Amino acid sequence: MCGIVGVLGNHEAAPILVEALKRLEYRGYDSAGIATVNHGTLDRRRAVGKLVNLSDLLVHEPLRGKSGIGHTRWATHGAPTVSNAHPHQAGPVAVVHNGIIENFRDLRAELAQHGVSFTTQTDTETVALLTQYHMEQGNDPVTAANLTLDRLQGAFALAFLFSGHDDLMIAARKGSPLAIGHGNGEMFVGSDAIALAPLTDRITYLEEGDRAVLTRTSLEIRDANGALANRAIRTIQIDSTRIDKAGHKHFMAKEIAEQPGVISQALDHYLSADGQVELPEPGIDFTQIDRLTMVACGTAYYACLTAKYWFEQIARLPVDVDVASEFRYREPPVSDRTAALFVSQSGETADTLAALRYCEGKASRILSVINVTESSIARESDLALPIYAGVEVGVASTKAFTCQLSVLFLLVLKAASDRGVIDADTMADHVSALRGLPSAMGAAIEMNDTMRRAALRLAEARDVLFLGRGVMYPIALEGALKLKEISYIHAEGYASGELKHGPIALVDKTVPVVVMAPRDALFDKTVSNMQEVMARKGKVILISDRDGLDEASEGVFASIEMPRVSDAVAPILYAIPAQMLAYHTAVAKGTDVDQPRNLAKSVTVE
Repeated sequence: MCGIVGVLGNHEAAPILVEALKRLEYRGYDSAGIATVNHGTLDRRRAVGKLVNLSDLLVHEPLRGKSGIGHTRWATHGAPTVSNAHPHQAGPVAVVHNGIIENFRDLRAELAQHGVSFTTQTDTETVALLTQYHMEQGNDPVTAANLTLDRLQGAFALAFLFSGHDDLMIAARKGSPLAIGHGNGEMFVGSDAIALAPLTDRITYLEEGDRAVLTRTSLEIRDANGALANRAIRTIQIDSTRIDKAGHKHFMAKEIAEQPGVISQALDHYLSADGQVELPEPGIDFTQIDRLTMVACGTAYYACLTAKYWFEQIARLPVDVDVASEFRYREPPVSDRTAALFVSQSGETADTLAALRYCEGKASRILSVINVTESSIARESDLALPIYAGVEVGVASTKAFTCQLSVLFLLVLKAASDRGVIDADTMADHVSALRGLPSAMGAAIEMNDTMRRAALRLAEARDVLFLGRGVMYPIALEGALKLKEISYIHAEGYASGELKHGPIALVDKTVPVVVMAPRDALFDKTVSNMQEVMARKGKVILISDRDGLDEASEGVFASIEMPRVSDAVAPILYAIPAQMLAYHTAVAKGTDVDQPRNLAKSVTVE
């Protein structure tokens, strides 16, 4: 969630820090700040709102120095104010923090007994004050930081900077990601490689519990037990961390448009020339699996709900799907013939990672579907399946969702093949349907004007319902989530058959109802539910293929035609209009499409 950067450089740090923070804007934030050491003097600048406010402040109140730390804050403890913004400074130490210090109240009480006063509402101030206290007891910065870290409970990534020490930075990671960048006589710290990409392509990822002491020419890492740790230096692909809008007004628009290309790339990585699904080593044998547990949050959870239909219908494999924040505390029994599958775009989602760790030693295999191959979830899985979506900046997931669905469908085909429940012709049909998806998605994206016109009507609504049956039900949920996320319109997704069990009470002439209904085996039942809406003056926006629209579009408020694809892969295609309706509605309302209020891209706290 919060973004962290740090520089021990050979040039003025402030502009470097601000530029790196811009690359972390996608994570979501409500204030920002930097601190530098200049000839031994520690100073900081902080501002509420967008980074441009911090940039303006730095024009009038510049910060000198070639060592510095920076932060974009997504508020947890305390409102988004200047006093609560990071870096937090206590005398000779400044700290930036991503995560939550769960025992900060106890630590504050201890510090208060020593006469220490507090000026903010944040948990992070406690870290700075405790470090200052240890330094006042005669400890050097490294010892003081370690004594502080020993006391912290919760999840955190931290970077410390000290007055009088132009060539020292301390970084620590527990639960939240942190990376070290290696330059030429320079060292860098970042929440992820994206922030550091313009500075270096040589990255060391801190492991869980690691603490690092950095100078411009050295890096010492100790693991959770205090032993020296030799973490690998990895060379990242700079192109994979490129962030630009490529001529689009918003990142979300760009990422919607990229979907045909990234889906093609994902398919090429997993499908052989003869149409067989090839997984990375060590692979998985589904004949050894009796049940699959799938765990995720948000949009990734809806990808799991979709895949549940596929696994059970195509591979005949029973599936449980859980929201990660509930799964980890429900502590369900997991048998040794159950595989656990975790889906996360960032690979750092705190609740999902905690659920994965709960399953370690219980499930027969730990699988993950991720977009960041060096993420914690990927590294802690027995088998990590990249989705090859590339960097996704928009907070509301688009291309990552459809790539997750595509990779999950491929995994379903592998399971069906292993279990002997699919014949060669059916497998070939499914592979052919997948191969045809990029073209169909491109055609759907070309319906932009139709989507925009329908969205103009949605923008006038206070409430919107989304309906779908069978495998389209999770897409209705996803469509409602997208609209809520970026337009701030109240929206709910329902299984079409559930309409008469309560939600129909909401329907009147002011409520648009978006119906996701390809001409499949459940089409007639969905249309029946749609007629119930129209009988109560609900405004139906019907999304279907040509056959479906020819049969059922009479009397609807608006219709959107999708290319005809197989029933199995239709959810992947129908995610496109769900995304585009949300996008154009948000544009019509003038909201912040890429960085909607209160949301963060990478949710690294509970």
